[in-house]
Amino acid sequence: METRVVEGKLGASGMKVAIIAGRFNAFIVDRLVQGAVDALTRSGALAADIAIYRCPGAFEIPQVARRVAEAGGVDAVVCLGCVIRGATPHFDYVAGEAARGIGELARTARCAITFGVLTTENIEQAVERAGTKAGNKGFDAAMAAIEMVSLLRQIDDRAG
Repeated sequence: METRVVEGKLGASGMKVAIIAGRFNAFIVDRLVQGAVDALTRSGALAADIAIYRCPGAFEIPQVARRVAEAGGVDAVVCLGCVIRGATPHFDYVAGEAARGIGELARTARCAITFGVLTTENIEQAVERAGTKAGNKGFDAAMAAIEMVSLLRQIDDRAG
């Protein structure tokens, strides 16, 4: 008897996706949003099926993401932001709460939730992860969302 492997596919046709983007460090986050939209449309999603919600910063992303997920009508919520370490402990609080809130939502939401919040030591690292040396983490978060939607649908179909 062969072991059954269930894994997500990378086609976004027919998917409705919300992107939650923090405005703080917009020069980085805007690149992440562009990468996410690129990943979704290249994978078959229609631009009309992608909604971008802008919030003040990474700390507010979990609240907006929860509201969007609870309102329904989306298959995935892609969370994008950028927190760059400074000279105070503010970074630790903001980055930690963003990660905790998004993680908590991912454990409880019926739709796919992905984490694309950069937490970097400096601006150079952020730039590298927003489309240069280290790729575009917004693109990666959107691809993860596509795969998760497909996987969750298979799980629901199997259970149903």
